[in-house]
Amino acid sequence: MSIPTPHISAKAGEFAKTVLMPGDPLRAKFVADNYLEDAVLVNSVRGINGYTGKYNGKTVSVMASGMGMPSIGIYSYELFNFYEVDNIIRIGTAGSLHADLKVRDVAFAMGACTNSAYGSQFELPGTFAPIASFDLLKKAIEVTEQMGIHYKAGNFLSSDTFYDDSQGTMKWAKMGILCVEMEAAALYMNAARAGKNALAICTISDSLVTGEATTAEERQNSFHNMMKIALEIA
Repeated sequence: MSIPTPHISAKAGEFAKTVLMPGDPLRAKFVADNYLEDAVLVNSVRGINGYTGKYNGKTVSVMASGMGMPSIGIYSYELFNFYEVDNIIRIGTAGSLHADLKVRDVAFAMGACTNSAYGSQFELPGTFAPIASFDLLKKAIEVTEQMGIHYKAGNFLSSDTFYDDSQGTMKWAKMGILCVEMEAAALYMNAARAGKNALAICTISDSLVTGEATTAEERQNSFHNMMKIALEIA
């Protein structure tokens, strides 16, 4: 496919080699406005804002993924395969399934289980286990520890259902799953297929254990720690 694509209007070279990818277009704008110098809007198709600018002298891009695996599947595929992006760092939110993972804590997805059929397209004779880039994860944990930020690294659940009629999400906790979100597994599969790198960094926005939750405004405009970590390793 040639570029621009049906979903991204940027021209060749307008994305950096590393793209930060929040779900929310307004969080992408927040990162561009508050952390990037000389940020330029390079995509706004369907309101999925993408920007490229400088952070501590490094060229970095940030673009929203939308919600769910089909959405991040499209955008990450096009960035990896058509725009020559090497690294995508998801900066999103997740619901805690673990008693020691509190609201506003940071979590890293070493791996991403899923109830999605996204991986069936690869026609593998078994079940693929989507994992993070070790190099990105190692750098992120080093930066996080230097910053003195509380975190956990482990397995995530990437779910296709936000409102789960079976009410089975907490069952994953017995297997040590840290939290639930909706994008990491597809991102990791696309990175693996393209031979590129991906890491999901999430801030805990609510807890399925305690019932505590943050507001939509807090999720959009705060959660600075994960943004700083991602920018430092970009």
